Amino acid sequence: MLYPPAATPGLTDDERRTVAEMMAKGTFASINLATDDVDATFARLQSGDAEVVQEPTDQPYGVRDCSFRDPAGNLIRIQGR
Repeated sequence: MLYPPAATPGLTDDERRTVAEMMAKGTFASINLATDDVDATFARLQSGDAEVVQEPTDQPYGVRDCSFRDPAGNLIRIQGR
């Protein structure tokens, strides 16, 4: 489930700040999605307001992927099938 730190009841302001910093680095929350065409999906998302983190790249472990950050700071990775 993706949500901003403010949506978690019981967190202190310091904890919210820490979570937000971790999200900004991509170390707290992320989701991996798959598509048949990474480049077409990237182009569609890039034409909107999505924040690009990584353009489509052929990874050494055999997949082509890209990544974006949502408005709450969650990292979204999209890879080819």
